Amino acid sequence: MAILVIEDDQKTGDYLKKGLRESGYAVDLARNGVDGLHMALENPYDLVILDVMMPGKDGWSVMSSLRSKRDLPVIFLTARDHVDDRIHGLQLGADDYLVKPFSFTELVLRVRTLLRRGVTRDSDMFQAADLQLDPVRHKVTRQGVNIVLTNKEFMLLHLLIKRQGEALSRSVIASQVWDMNFDSDTNVVDVAVKRLRAKIDAPFEQKLIHTVRSIGYMFSEEQ
Repeated sequence: MAILVIEDDQKTGDYLKKGLRESGYAVDLARNGVDGLHMALENPYDLVILDVMMPGKDGWSVMSSLRSKRDLPVIFLTARDHVDDRIHGLQLGADDYLVKPFSFTELVLRVRTLLRRGVTRDSDMFQAADLQLDPVRHKVTRQGVNIVLTNKEFMLLHLLIKRQGEALSRSVIASQVWDMNFDSDTNVVDVAVKRLRAKIDAPFEQKLIHTVRSIGYMFSEEQ
């Protein structure tokens, strides 16, 4: 599997290139957005790891240009940790968003998950049963009824529906939606799922969010 890392920080770029190669991947490194976009369009990479804050052409611009021409998994790896930044990254078509400083082990796990799933994006819309999620317009409907969600609820639903059929642990959910290390004494994930269920499941007969005992939660059309 071939991975392209687009990272202008020399130390971080070298670290990623070395670590990913030691993990068994073929890795190329671009030091700026212009070169990175050119390489991504000209070579058959399986995945791109993309920084946001780069001189000349930033990660947002690279993502927009890349997504208009190629459909391959992209992970944003950036110090920009504001909720709006994460939402913007996902709206642009990124498959994952990891905040610096990061755990290299977690990054490799996310890379493996994306490569195992491959590109599953047929459009900008996510559809499951009678629910539709539009990440670009930040809109969720069920049976044609608009459902208003907070930013966190939208991020949570987006994560669940992107990985439907997978049992996601509370720690994975917490790290990707809240960028926090899971504490067994913290029930933030359970509370958020309860509120989300009240909006997208409670008013409807078919339930889409399921509890997986001893693990966490799963989004699935199956009861």
